[in-house]
Amino acid sequence: MAEHVLVPVDGSPQSVSALRFATEEWPDARFTLVHVINPADADYRERALSGTEEWFQDEKREARETFANAKAEVGLVDSEQVVGEEIAVGNPEKAIVDLLADDADYDHVVMGSHGRTGVSRIILGSVAEEVVRRSPVPVTIVR
Repeated sequence: MAEHVLVPVDGSPQSVSALRFATEEWPDARFTLVHVINPADADYRERALSGTEEWFQDEKREARETFANAKAEVGLVDSEQVVGEEIAVGNPEKAIVDLLADDADYDHVVMGSHGRTGVSRIILGSVAEEVVRRSPVPVTIVR
């Protein structure tokens, strides 16, 4: 039985499904939602015109909105369940695995997958696959 579950959220329906699955599977667990801000996602012009700090603050605001929306969709807003929030910066798969390594308190990861195959998977990569390969704790993938 999982006691502290890490759930990466990115605003996608898949990440909300992962959170829903986790809360149904382990109703007594503590949950920490993590959103990774990837600087590589911003194009050069956007960062140059708005300024790096302003862009970063906007990304953090969007991360907090993503947390609120995911919790609302799953019914955690007025819940008694303990739900923490982490904002990480960097490459998503590396940031998630680093968070697991830095905090030995997590005993499970539940994350959504877009289920890409073929060329799109090769080009876009798979965050879920990389986390599964490198995670020190069990990982459940929800599609």
